[in-house]
Amino acid sequence: MIARLPSPSVLRRATLAAALATALVACGDKPAPPQGGASADAAKAAAKASSDPSLVIAPPSLLERVKVAAVERKPVSEPLSVVGRIDFDEQSVARIGASVTGRVTELSGAVGQTVRPGQVLAQLHSTELGQAQLGYLKANAQRDLAGKAVERAKLLLAADVIGSAELQRRENELQVAQVEKRAAADQLRVMGMSPREIERTIETGAITSTSSVVATVGGVIVERKVNKGQVVQPADVIFIVADLARVWVIAQVPESQIGRVQPGQAVTVEVTSVPDPVTGRVAWVADTVNPETRTVTVRTEVPNPKRQLRPEMLANVSISPEPVERLVVPSSAVVRENNQEHVFVRAGDGRFRLTRVSLADETDGLRVVQSGLKGGEQIVVDGAFHLNSERLRAQTEGS
Repeated sequence: MIARLPSPSVLRRATLAAALATALVACGDKPAPPQGGASADAAKAAAKASSDPSLVIAPPSLLERVKVAAVERKPVSEPLSVVGRIDFDEQSVARIGASVTGRVTELSGAVGQTVRPGQVLAQLHSTELGQAQLGYLKANAQRDLAGKAVERAKLLLAADVIGSAELQRRENELQVAQVEKRAAADQLRVMGMSPREIERTIETGAITSTSSVVATVGGVIVERKVNKGQVVQPADVIFIVADLARVWVIAQVPESQIGRVQPGQAVTVEVTSVPDPVTGRVAWVADTVNPETRTVTVRTEVPNPKRQLRPEMLANVSISPEPVERLVVPSSAVVRENNQEHVFVRAGDGRFRLTRVSLADETDGLRVVQSGLKGGEQIVVDGAFHLNSERLRAQTEGS
């Protein structure tokens, strides 16, 4: 019996069936794909965090210690810091000079000496003063003579010896003599003589060429500009006396910032040699700008009871302007790394990104944002230190 071969179509179907069976067997050997989309996302996030050094994933135990808040604007009185210098309170400074031209014969005032008003600081010998006293004595004698002439004229008029015109002439001479006497007395007062000394000149008829230089205010002698034997004139300054219980602080504020400064604002003054800062208030803001430095002069008056602040000392002046709305972050949110400041911005799903920022100095627990944030971002305001420690730990273990 002869066997019959299968037809070509049957062979093709058999070959296809065998190939399909082989493919099914091969697929059955492969592992099943992972189940659950959450596990896949977590794996991807972990891989991404390990490759991004600024990104950190907070474990649940750490999330409980982290507090997040939005970056917002708040009114902040951002201090304005400028350089200043200590100066005299011009209302308590006296530049004392001689009242007459003369030669210095005695000097009793010394630099650093505390003086009271009316205290004699120097003695001068002045021929000019002697001549003025002589002129006063002559004017006084002329006035007495004219007065007696009027009295005689009145008697003669009563006896019908002279006419009324003669009496009027002599009365006019008396008035002129009185005016000349008053003018001579005024001249002596200008030269420093007191009314009692002027009266004594008339009583004794004595002329003195000694003139005293006295303190016109109480305070400390901060400068003496003459020596014994030197000739001085009324225009010369011999002593400078200042009351240093109160001093001025003169600061130069850039014209771009002067709009923030107003009289009455609080000022803190720090001097290197003084351990504690001194506080005061802005007393005056200049109306003009220095064309060379483009600054405006600001004056502050501060107490100086211990005399620790000395004129011409340099000082750091911090002015507290009126509060303005600024973008701020709390100081507790700031992390400092590599000499730069950062905050952690929430990236979602327990992830936080270390973001570099530029901040101003701290004011009442807040830092003004200069760059790096726009506002509205969710940042870590409490627990940033622990979060940064977790980031560094993850980097160390990953390496």
